[in-house]
Amino acid sequence: MLKQFALIFALSTLLGLSALAQPGVQQPAEWTQPIKPFRIIGNIYWVGSADLGSFLITTPEGHILLDVGLQENVPLVKESIQKLGFKLEDVKIILNTQSHFDHAAGFAEMKKATGAKLAVMDGDAQMVERGGKGDFAWGDQYAYPAAKVDRVLHDKDTIKLGGVTMTARLTPGHTRGCTTWLMKVNEGGKTYNVVIIGSASVPGYTLVDNKNYPEIISDYEKTFRLLKTFQSDIFLGPHGSFFDLSGKLKKLEQGTKENPFVDSQGLQEYVKRAEGAFRAQVERERAEKVKHAGLK
Repeated sequence: MLKQFALIFALSTLLGLSALAQPGVQQPAEWTQPIKPFRIIGNIYWVGSADLGSFLITTPEGHILLDVGLQENVPLVKESIQKLGFKLEDVKIILNTQSHFDHAAGFAEMKKATGAKLAVMDGDAQMVERGGKGDFAWGDQYAYPAAKVDRVLHDKDTIKLGGVTMTARLTPGHTRGCTTWLMKVNEGGKTYNVVIIGSASVPGYTLVDNKNYPEIISDYEKTFRLLKTFQSDIFLGPHGSFFDLSGKLKKLEQGTKENPFVDSQGLQEYVKRAEGAFRAQVERERAEKVKHAGLK
């Protein structure tokens, strides 16, 4: 049983919600496990749990919070922001990578705590305002407190605050409005390209002839093509497992002089794994349909 759960958890951290699609399996402990907040690079800080990402981007004119995580993670995120010496009321903008509950369920409470404005990509904005209900894959199974979206984003829209510019790129498939964020940071006299991916995983979805999301395959295809064009010095994502957070933290604890988050290959390695899993699933589903058609 332990081996079975370990396998399911490994898949869940790679693919996002896939473990939760398995009946009777609880959400991974790492989703709510506290860790010490820390600076990643430049003005980007990790204020999330051991696996669920929540990023604080600081500026002289207020701060940007990207993702909050589960509703029960809100106290952790608040405490982490304050431990770093920042004030909750200085959070001016809240952003989103994807509308699934493990990244968006805390939006309503965090908006109330900070007074910040929430900006979400078209396609996910409607889901956030419905509290996750009516999801193309899960229905109402993973509903959460609905949050009012103050600005609906579209591909290539920018968020600007205190000299920081973040560009929203629509990378659909995982959710209809799944968003990858691009920005630059400066450190040690160098400028780094930062890519914070939404997700390109396929967590137990039906891909072939999906009646609830007919364009899902073509959306994933667009996403893979786009992600391959990004130059990334720093690769981050809504799950720490996407970019080996635990491994990189161990290097920091061991006193490495080089910043382990500088990883020019990380994004493309992730894309290769995700695209491979996607194509394998499409192939399996199409083979199953041919098999069933032959049996009729």
